[in-house]
Amino acid sequence: MAVFQTNLAWATLLDVGPPDGGRHRLHDRLAHALRTAIRDGRLAEGAAVPPSRALAEELGCSRWVVTEAYGQLIAEGYLSARVGSATRVSWSPDTAPPRPHAQRAPARPPIRYDLAPGLPDLRAFPRRRWADAVRAVTGSAVHYDLGLPDPAGHAVLRTTLAQYLRRSRGADAHAVSVSVSVCAGVTDGLVRTCRALRTEGIADLAVEHPGWGRLRDAATSAGLRVHPVPVDHDGLHVDDLARTPAQAVVVGAAHQFPTGTVLSAARRARLVRWAREVDGFVIEDDYDAEFRYDHHPVAVMQGMDPSRVFLLGSVSKTLSPALGLGWLVAPVAMTPVLREANLVAAAPPVLDQLALATFIDRGWYDAHLRAARRRFRSRRDLLVRTLGAQVPEGRVAGTAAGLHILLHLPDGTDTGGAVQAAAAAGLRLADLDDYRAPRSAEPALVLGYGNISDTEIPPAVALLREALRSPTASPPTRTARLSRDGR
Repeated sequence: MAVFQTNLAWATLLDVGPPDGGRHRLHDRLAHALRTAIRDGRLAEGAAVPPSRALAEELGCSRWVVTEAYGQLIAEGYLSARVGSATRVSWSPDTAPPRPHAQRAPARPPIRYDLAPGLPDLRAFPRRRWADAVRAVTGSAVHYDLGLPDPAGHAVLRTTLAQYLRRSRGADAHAVSVSVSVCAGVTDGLVRTCRALRTEGIADLAVEHPGWGRLRDAATSAGLRVHPVPVDHDGLHVDDLARTPAQAVVVGAAHQFPTGTVLSAARRARLVRWAREVDGFVIEDDYDAEFRYDHHPVAVMQGMDPSRVFLLGSVSKTLSPALGLGWLVAPVAMTPVLREANLVAAAPPVLDQLALATFIDRGWYDAHLRAARRRFRSRRDLLVRTLGAQVPEGRVAGTAAGLHILLHLPDGTDTGGAVQAAAAAGLRLADLDDYRAPRSAEPALVLGYGNISDTEIPPAVALLREALRSPTASPPTRTARLSRDGR
């Protein structure tokens, strides 16, 4: 008798077993195993079974055994075969009578226009140059680069980032050289920072209000208590911060989300003094910092006191969030604590890290940012002009920077109803209340212009106008004129 040898995949699927009862012959045992797999649902209706020659080789038997088993199952109706096509399962174990379909809600139309914040211009991702960078490092990486990665990030990218942050963001020249770590993005960097603070005995963290909910979630996931602090046209209220038990605060100094304000020079200085007074830390989220349209971007706070300021950044808003590449600059004294508190933290893939280093070193990142600034400045101007013409009751707020604006609306406007009406028409919007807790009586929308083309802005704003005029969104009060000064 032939020895029945199976490979791992088909040994798992087909329990041929030893001869038993009336199934002494090998093709009978194979037919039984296939029939059982079909009846149990492990081989679904419509699934192709392997060609007889391939299955015979995998099972270590003659092709005749397989063709006989297939023939038997075709005759029984479990398999079907056509010339020039694969043999397929033609039977399903589901013989229950069909159940009536549950009443389904009508499907929403697909999103045609995206005015929600959070994304850069994905159409403009530099595919060719990024591919060139990946190709270059794949060919040049030495063998030890392909081993277990350094949790703090590859030394080449850390050095490149240190040089870039000193040159473009005014970061402290000495501290960055030894304390930069590579992470998967700002959220990942904040979780690592919060764990380090918890290790040092800091249990209370302040966050901006309104603010990005994921940053609050990151802090609570690390075991910290979160205290919201209000933001006005000059940024974070440092005096209100001083009345909380917090010893650390997360702040978007260059361009706060979602209000779009820039932390004033006086409050920057006051915030650093606060950190010294409470023996605490400032965690600077360098959000949207590369995109300032009225003058050069403001330097990072980290340069004011590198012993008290953590710096978080990423390429999510400049290249793409899909890359999952960011950085964390810690105070030198906190760097060992940071790494000991995150022993299981994983760095992004090494080849991606080296590709980013090459992309920056060859000047491609700077060139991409220059082109992006021109494109986003023009697009922001277009959006503000179009809103002025079609939504005159609105008021645009926020510094001429970043990838979003804040549109204040008349009292009584139901922004939640407007968001729903817009979604039904194929327009994605974001309500400012999504970033406030508790919700406020001051209605506003957060409009992103990063991931929408210039030609899409007029029809998108037209849909926005109609959504605001829908019965659920229209305010009962008179309207005000749109301010075009960007504040």
